[in-house]
Amino acid sequence: MNSHENSTDTLLDAYLASLWLERGLSENTRMAYSRDLNKTESWLTGQGTTLLAAQEGDLSRFLAGLYSQGMSPRTSARWLSSLRGFYRYLVRENYLEMDPTQHLRHPKLGRSLPASLGSGEIEALLLAPDVKTPIGQRDRAMLELLYASGLRITELVSLPRENVNFRQGLVRVLGKGSKERLVPMGESAQDWIARFEREGRSKLAPDGCAAMFPSNRGRMMTRQTFWYAIKRYASKAGIEKSISPHTLRHAFATHLVDNGADLRAVQMMLGHSDLSTTQIYTHVARERLKSVVREHHPRG
Repeated sequence: MNSHENSTDTLLDAYLASLWLERGLSENTRMAYSRDLNKTESWLTGQGTTLLAAQEGDLSRFLAGLYSQGMSPRTSARWLSSLRGFYRYLVRENYLEMDPTQHLRHPKLGRSLPASLGSGEIEALLLAPDVKTPIGQRDRAMLELLYASGLRITELVSLPRENVNFRQGLVRVLGKGSKERLVPMGESAQDWIARFEREGRSKLAPDGCAAMFPSNRGRMMTRQTFWYAIKRYASKAGIEKSISPHTLRHAFATHLVDNGADLRAVQMMLGHSDLSTTQIYTHVARERLKSVVREHHPRG
């Protein structure tokens, strides 16, 4: 074990820095790991121990508490990954001799089907912004592009203006792992982006902004800002389903697969590195067909 004193906070900071340096994890992922680990430390402190002194039984009781509070298996699995990564780092750097999570097991994860919206709900959502205002024009253009291209919200808010090619109808997207891809905009999205460019953009960013969709302060928007806007528009549109930041991305992929799109083409547009990630949408399509048969067939 390393002989000099190290506080939990110092080691947590070093571990989180290593996630970026060694594994290239995004800021959002690192923040999620940080929250998990800090909440675990708070709970352990209340039990009279710490992350550095915790034993397998302490961590097992903590995870059992998460399950009893109704936390989903997926979130619980991420939490265990956060802990396991931290302890493996401590063992590797000789701050601990043994990893107390080595015998803990991930909760079993089912193959979840992403929530999606029907075409009528999509239409209502797209019509929700007040396009008489610059912000409404911007938000309509952003919603149209999300649905037409399957971008992640982070990719959308950080999309550089120079990466929008109106002549070819394409956007150049910098996705996870700094991988670039070209995605078609679709005519409706292109028309709304062009209108925002023509009418509203200069009012939001009179001094210019590198991002295609500036905030009302003329800067790049945060993903949280636009996510809250989507929730407001969903409420205005009367959509009662629980939606996520990926709802329009899921709708894009689901509706493509429903209408016979080639799975590898969908994979490329979504920026999935592995086809198996995209294949979830074939399950969505099959479940939807089963639902149609059950509802409408006399022997369903």
